[in-house]
This record gives sequence, structure tokens and C-alpha cells, in this order.
Amino acid sequence: MTNEELYKTIFTRRSVRKYNMTPLTAQQLKEIKDFADNAKPLIPDIKCEFSFLTDDKVKNILPIKAPHYILIYSEKKEGYLLNAGFMLQQVDLFLSSVNLGSCWLGMAKPSKEVPTLQNGLEFVIMLAFGNTQEKIHRADTSEFKRKGISEITSINGANQLLEAARLAPSASNSQPWYFSGDPNEIIISREKLSLLKAPIYNKMNQIDTGIALCHLWLSIEHQGKTACFDYTNSNTPKGYEFMLKVKVEGDTSC
Repeated sequence: MTNEELYKTIFTRRSVRKYNMTPLTAQQLKEIKDFADNAKPLIPDIKCEFSFLTDDKVKNILPIKAPHYILIYSEKKEGYLLNAGFMLQQVDLFLSSVNLGSCWLGMAKPSKEVPTLQNGLEFVIMLAFGNTQEKIHRADTSEFKRKGISEITSINGANQLLEAARLAPSASNSQPWYFSGDPNEIIISREKLSLLKAPIYNKMNQIDTGIALCHLWLSIEHQGKTACFDYTNSNTPKGYEFMLKVKVEGDTSC
């Protein structure tokens, strides 16, 4: 699976909430595991692992049942939620590209008999996935319900680059990210939360921003350029907080 194939999937993927409970084959699960184990990290020095569970080992307050779930576990270091969203979204796109349904589950947790820690790493979030009778792909981008490009960026001349990030999924479709700076150095920030919203959305908004970053990285790669991630603090618009910068380089490595 190439990054270009993942990029193309951005424009047709959709969240699937109804599944055929027939398990996938061992070969299918192996291919998904192999892909996940080779997902690109946003922050390479954060230790992460993926784990698979079946429905009887998952507790979810929402009425979504799937035959399989992929979980990401991580050590808790600065940026670990961004990193988790960035990595697991690659798996989400891979699943869609091989005609499997998937859905982010922000409210689901492993059941009590599943160990809280895995090799010293904490559970972060999971995806449900499997075969479905639902439509897996959208016909085109008109089927997405997202903010307009002018609502998520102040950068002129970067609409095509940022379109992939605009289409990223997020909790409650909140789309908390904002892009400022210029086309060569993009500053990513997220909406500041009120005291009422912070306990509910603080974790998810950071994961969501990691998901949008995954889409942005793939968009930069699609243009034949390299995304270099920089955590040096920069000014952000009022009402937003700094997350990181992405330097868009030519045909060079970071």
C-alpha cells in the first residue's frame, strides 16, 4: 500500500457504523496488522503498539458493534495524543482502501478482563472495523459535511494542499484545527476549549488534530514534497493554541 493510495482514499472514506459480524479471515487480519506495525509515527521516540480485540472484549456506550477492533497503546509523553491520531488514521485509510468499513470510537474501552497496560503502554483509542452492508465510500467530496476552507485557514494559495486536511474526521465533527502561516511553513493550532468543554473534548481534540496532520502529510507527499515537523512555538490566531509547525520542503529529507 503506497502513500498515494492512502491519499486518494481521503476523498471517498466515510465512517461505517453497521457491520456484518462475520469475522475476517486470518490472512486479512495479518495484512492489517502488518500495515499497522509499519505505520509512520509523527513523533518517532514515542513508543506505541497496536492490539486487536473482538466485540466481547470491548465496552462501548454507543450502539456500534463490529467483529474487530484495533487499539493503539502509547507511552504518555508530550504529543502522544497527536501521534496516536496520526498513526491510527493511516490504518483507517488503509481499511477503507481495501473495502472494509471502519469507525473511530472515542467512547469505547477494553473490557475489564483486558489488561489496562500493554508492555507498560496505556490504551489511547480504538477503531471498529469489518465487512459491512453499508456503503463504504462516498461518491465525491460533496457528500462530506465539513467547514469551508476559509473557516480553517488564513493561508492564501494553499487550498489544494489543505483540502485533504479539511476532510479529516473528528469527534462530533468539531474540526478543531486551524492552519496559519504560509504555504511553506504551516502553523497548526487547535481551538481553545471552555471550562465546560475541556473535560469532554481535550483528549479527543488532540487526537483529531493528529488525524488532520496525517491527511496534511499525505497531501504534501502527493505534491512530491516532504513534511518536516517542528515543535518550536509560534504565534497563533486568537482563540487557538499552538500544536506544531509543518515545514514544506522540496525534494529533500528533513
